[in-house]
Amino acid sequence: MDIKAWMNASLPGIVGKLEESILTGFDAQSQVGLDLAGRQDIYAVLDDLLAVLFPGSYGKEKITRQEVNFFLSDLLRHVSLKLGRHIKEVFVYRCKKDQCTDCSCESRAEDALMHLIESMPQIRELLLEDVQAAFEGDPAARYVDEIVLSYPCIEAIATYRIAHLLYEISVPIIPRIMAERAHSRTGIDIHPGAKIGPRFFIDHGTGVVIGETTVIGTNVKIYQGVTLGALSPFDKDGKPLTGEKRHPDIEDDVIIYANATILGGKTRIGKGAIIGGNTWITKSVPAGAFIYRTEK
Repeated sequence: MDIKAWMNASLPGIVGKLEESILTGFDAQSQVGLDLAGRQDIYAVLDDLLAVLFPGSYGKEKITRQEVNFFLSDLLRHVSLKLGRHIKEVFVYRCKKDQCTDCSCESRAEDALMHLIESMPQIRELLLEDVQAAFEGDPAARYVDEIVLSYPCIEAIATYRIAHLLYEISVPIIPRIMAERAHSRTGIDIHPGAKIGPRFFIDHGTGVVIGETTVIGTNVKIYQGVTLGALSPFDKDGKPLTGEKRHPDIEDDVIIYANATILGGKTRIGKGAIIGGNTWITKSVPAGAFIYRTEK
């Protein structure tokens, strides 16, 4: 199936699912709105994808409930054509670098693009869980739409969930460009290779670093300045470690307070543990433990 035939056959169903989710939620009532080469073009595509997920918060113009279907259809067609070209270009670039001669870059690009667009309803559902976790986890939040409109963690996590999907299907370069744009705008640095479960909340957010091989479970809350990093990113000869587990695992229901540093691929924070602020952890912590740094 070529890309135009796929858009005609598949987009109406995808749009319908997104429209139903948006119209039954709060986002459609929100009124806040928001061609260069290279990464600037990827930034523009990312903005469009964020607007697909939350039209009332990331869209560039106000839309009515009656216009949601048309808005999503038009924007997803635009994204499909534009992003499809970029994905093809990065596949061609990587094939040249790797001296690959036996794959179809165009076919791979179309498959990757279709997988992303078809996954947008599921990405939105995950994000709605993240938004709800933020609302429940922050006593300062008065309304659910306040979270999407003003909390930097939502842009960072939404960008991560898009970039992670592309990373998982081996799209080169583009996931990192997306992640670094979110990093520069929010101060939250999430590598697209990290695996993060639903109901993830980053309170405040500035200075958070989450490394490539980090695994985070469900209903995890972290605060500003937290680092989930590698104990050492180099081997004994000083060469970068690649293809190895370098970053920690965080199990379900964990809370990590401000400026805690947790390092190492063998480090696991057990279910329900609480990690106090300004702690330095390089060994596993059992479930339910409370780790804190005492004052001298």
